[in-house]
Amino acid sequence: MSEGLIEGADGLRRCGWHGGLDDYRAYHDDEWGRPETDDIRLFEKICLEGFQSGLSWLTILRKRENFRAAFDGFDYRRVAEYGEGDVERLLADAGIVRHRKKIESTINNARRAIELEREAGGLARFFWSFEPEPDARPDPVTHAHIMANPTTPFSARLSKELKKRGWSFVGPTTAYAFMQAMGLVNDHIEGCAFRARVEDERAALKRP
Repeated sequence: MSEGLIEGADGLRRCGWHGGLDDYRAYHDDEWGRPETDDIRLFEKICLEGFQSGLSWLTILRKRENFRAAFDGFDYRRVAEYGEGDVERLLADAGIVRHRKKIESTINNARRAIELEREAGGLARFFWSFEPEPDARPDPVTHAHIMANPTTPFSARLSKELKKRGWSFVGPTTAYAFMQAMGLVNDHIEGCAFRARVEDERAALKRP
């Protein structure tokens, strides 16, 4: 591993954080940073980033299918209708992270997502409005820069706007991890074989 990169058995160099683990590498290659515009998937991503707080993302990734089953596929219209019985059901589900405040936050955020949908015309339209201008991004994007900047002014602004609307577990660090995951920024570092692929997808994307 050098400069934050790992070379795989296929000869491709990748961001080193996947650690060579098959499931983590697949997430890096096929999903992380790819631009997302589906409201349900965006809600899932921001909720799972909230669950990740204090834990490793790998823990959440390996429980993701359990989370999807437990939270009705993160359909926020359905999650918004959950009551105390659902909270107790989720607290008894060993397949997810059984943290009461994070579970209650997901239900709260589902209700806030419905309000945001009405306000902005959709979650994707709201989130993509926080995309940084190209000249606000580092060039090149390096491992050192990523490690030194777990938040940005853009993630701080997104966090502030969500909190103002009643969302929880959406601090600036969580907001930035969400921005990276959903492709609002491309933080595949220079030298990663997937950086250019993500840039091509972002260039072709029709913003909501």
